[in-house]
Formats: sequence, structure tokens, C-alpha cells
Amino acid sequence: MKIFLDLMWFFKEEKKAYLSGIFVLLIVALLILIPPRAIGIIVDHIHDGTLTLGILTFWVCMLLLSGLTMYGLRYYWRIKIFGSAVKLARLLRDRLYEHFTKMSPAFYQKWRVGDLMAHATNDLQAIQQTAGMGVLTMVDALITGSIVIITMVATISWKLTLICMIPMPLMAILTSWYGTHLHKRFHKAQETFSTLNDKTQESITGIKVIKTFGQEQEDIADFKNKSEDVVEKNIAVARIDALYDPTISIVIGISYFLAIAFGARMVLNGELTIGELISFTTYLGLLIWPMLAFGWLFNIVERGRASYDRVMTLLNEKIEIVDLAAAVDEVPSGDIQYGIHSFTYPNETKPVLQDISFTLKQGQTLGIVGKTGAGKTTLLKLLLREFEGPDLKILFGGKPLSFYKIKQLRRAIGYVPQDHFLFSATVGENIAFGQHDAAKEDIIKAATIANIAEDIERFSEKYETVVGERGVSLSGGQKQRISIARALLLNPEVLILDDSLSAVDAKTEEGILTALKRNRSGKTTIITSHRLSAIAHADLIIVLEQGRMVEQGNHQKLMEQNGWYKEMYLRQQLEDQVEHGG
Repeated sequence: MKIFLDLMWFFKEEKKAYLSGIFVLLIVALLILIPPRAIGIIVDHIHDGTLTLGILTFWVCMLLLSGLTMYGLRYYWRIKIFGSAVKLARLLRDRLYEHFTKMSPAFYQKWRVGDLMAHATNDLQAIQQTAGMGVLTMVDALITGSIVIITMVATISWKLTLICMIPMPLMAILTSWYGTHLHKRFHKAQETFSTLNDKTQESITGIKVIKTFGQEQEDIADFKNKSEDVVEKNIAVARIDALYDPTISIVIGISYFLAIAFGARMVLNGELTIGELISFTTYLGLLIWPMLAFGWLFNIVERGRASYDRVMTLLNEKIEIVDLAAAVDEVPSGDIQYGIHSFTYPNETKPVLQDISFTLKQGQTLGIVGKTGAGKTTLLKLLLREFEGPDLKILFGGKPLSFYKIKQLRRAIGYVPQDHFLFSATVGENIAFGQHDAAKEDIIKAATIANIAEDIERFSEKYETVVGERGVSLSGGQKQRISIARALLLNPEVLILDDSLSAVDAKTEEGILTALKRNRSGKTTIITSHRLSAIAHADLIIVLEQGRMVEQGNHQKLMEQNGWYKEMYLRQQLEDQVEHGG
């Protein structure tokens, strides 16, 4: 029952709802005692020949009144207890989602998307069941069982009651053993469900790659294997779950046998009347629900405990990037200074960046080039404060990045990543994602600068065209330019284009860069690119090689150094000439 202690914080928050629901359950438990007693009294009147119309009418009215009252009260406790359980699921879901938004990229490298989705759906449903049906079964079983047993002892026969309770310890021992094994097996079942969830999400996202390489059958086979594993683990849970009802039925059957065997002898001995024996066996029938409820309770509780442990493991993951207590609530501006002695990703041993130092004046354009894996994107992520390290010194406006609140720091930066993500919304809504109240004129202006306005005008619904999930209906170049327009609409102090012009042709690239230079006067721009023509106009260009800065300067200075930059620039110029028939 540890799960109820773990959830005590919520029960305290909703104590009025739970206490009123439990109080109503107590009244219902008292009302259900009326029918068995009424039946016993009527049977005794029939046996003694003293039953009259008045007596029969009275007890029939009592039965009707108690039935109608229980109908209304049962509706009330369902609203209170089950309604509170739904609130718990919503609260945990909100906490999980908020927690996800605060986590650094390292968190998403550790946890698969399928796992996170399973925690936010399947596990929360199990916890909701614990706070709803679990509380109901525990309280109702205890109240109903206790009241029925007390009534049997006080109004009929304590001896017969004691005899009928003999099999109960056996049930307690067995159900406890079942609960221990159920917890272990359900935990494994949830893990396999997470794996299947992740497999489904990954396959759907990568369906184009799967089809391109003709791996449909292999992917289907892999999915079937994981699906069969889920079935196997859940059947293992069901094998334990299936033992509860037979065990309880056997215990109840033994109790019935003892009641009839010893009760009949007591009737013959004059210790009980026939009506009292009938009332006793009817009361014994009322104990069936509490016993079954205890079986369900162990099932629900063990599932809920396994799921709660999984959810709390997520919520207890430390948020690595947080605001300092003294962080100021202002948008930074000014020069950007990098001083990186060494930076290594979490759980890695080899440094990704080393000995990098330069200053980017406000309003200048920085170009970052280098081979794939040289550390270009990592350099940008450090400016966004997605990662931190002891050997980093990055200043923005003369202040360290931690001087500003994270929200304000990122408000100063418009970031266009390599992997362009568009939402299942209209083109206009995707562009205005960072500024939902943007005017239509501003959206069109941003689209024009990004050289996507003409394409949008050719869409069926123009800016109201729904692009589909992840922009599936758009070309790579269109997605890139819409992402650029989304960043431009914010008019950020710093615009970062992380290889964001790779899917457009040279002419479109030139048009975008010209428009950026014309419309972003006095604001800083950072561009990473494999195509050196995209950064040739930059005020400062740095060349990275295996995480180190091997060259820096403007285009003219780098061409004079006869290094990697000059070699690559001349090679790309030659390739361009050959491509155009030169």
C-alpha cells in the first residue's frame, strides 16, 4: 500500500472531495444492511404465520427507500472520488509536460520519445486508476466488510461468524504473494510497451527512409517481434491477475459451506431461527464484494505503484540548465565574446571544442565553417545555453550568459536549426509560432525577406494552407525558408542560421543573404555553412577542425593565408563553374 503514502500529498489537496466521498460510502455500507435484515424478518413472520399486509408494506417501502437513496449516494461518491482521480492524472500530465520543456538535449539523448509518450499516457492511466478505483475498493471493502462482520456478530451469532472467518488468513497470504509477483511483471510489461511505442513512433517518422531502402518487411517483422513481446509480458501479468478471482471464490465457497453446515446445526439446536440463518447467508453474500475488491485492490495498487515509480523517475531527473537566483529579467544585447578552454558533452570523455577565442561585435556577421563534425553546431548550442561547462566563458553584452534569465536570453536569439521542424498548422501559423499575435503584414514581410513569399502565394490557400505534420507537404527548401521567416519575424538581436541554406539554390541563397543584410542593419547574424559562398560576405569567419579554431579573419584575409578555407573556396568555385558549363 506504499502507493497511497506516495500519493498522500494529493489526497491532502483533495481532502474535502475524498472525505465527503468516503462519508457517503459509509452511509451506503449501512444502507445495504437493510435488505438482508428485512428478508430475515419477513421469513420469520412467514414461518410463524404472523405476516400482515402492514408489516410487508413497511419493509417493501424500506427496501425501495434504501435502494433510491443508495442510487443517489453512489452517483455522488463517483463524482467525488473518480473526479479527483482525473484531476490527479491532469496534474501529473501537466507536470510531466512542463518538466519535458525544461530539460536539456542531454535528457532527450537518454530517454526515447516512445518512453516519454508511454509515461504520459499508459502510466498516468494506471496512477489514475489507483487514485480512483484503488481508493474506492480499499475504503469500500474495509467499510462494507467491517460493518457486515460487526452486524453478523452483534445481531446474529458471533460463533458462526468466527467459524466462517477461518479461511480468511489463507486469502490474505495468497493475495499478498500474488501482489509481489504482479508488481514485478507489470513493471516489465510497461517497459515493453514503451519499447513498442518508441518503435511505432520511430517507424512512422522514418517511413520515407524505410520505403526508400525497401525495408518494409524487415520493419514489419521487427514490429511483430516487439508486439509479441508486449503480449507475452502482459499474459504473464494476466496469469497472476487470473489467480485472484478463483482464490477468492474458493475462500467464499468454504465460508458458505461452513455457514450452512454449522448454521443448520445451530438452527436445529434452537440457537438460530431460519430467518436469522437466511439473513446470515445473505450478509455472507455481501462479503463477496469486499473480498473481490481486495483482489482488485492488490492488482490496481501494484500496477499504480510500478507506474508511479516510472513517472517519478522522470520527474526526479535533474534540470541541468536553470536560472540563477540573481539572473536579470532583461533581453541581452551587445558584443558576443567566446572563450572556450574545453567543452565535453555529458557522459562523454573526448572534448568536442578546445581553445576557441574570438569576439563578434554587435551588428557584425559571423561565418563558421569546417568539416562535418568539426563542432559548428555545438558552438551555437553553447550560445543558446543548451549546455554548460566549467571551462566555458561566453559573454553577451559583457555579461556571462547565466547573468540573464534563460527565457530572455533565448528571446534575443532567433535560431534556425539544421533539422527544420514545422507543426501541423497553416503556413502563417508556423511563421508566427514565436509571436502568435503578429500582424499579417509582418508575417508577409518576414516571408519576403526569407524568399518564400512567392511560393506561398502559389499555394492553394496561401498563408492559410495547412502544411501537414512536420511540413510533409513541402520541399526541403520551402521548409528551410519558412523556418528562416519564423526566426526573422521575432526581429531578434542575434539571428543564427545553422546550415539553413543548404536546400536552396545559389540564386535563392544570394537573394536571402542580400535581404538579410538590408533588413538587419545593426543586428548580429551568425551563419554556419558548408557552402562558403554563404559566408563570404561575413565580417568575421572562423574555420573549425576537430573542435579547434584553425583559421579566423574575413574572406580576403583567409584567402591570403593559403589554408583550408582558400582551398575549399576555390574548389567550390570550380565545381560551380563546371556545373554551369564553364
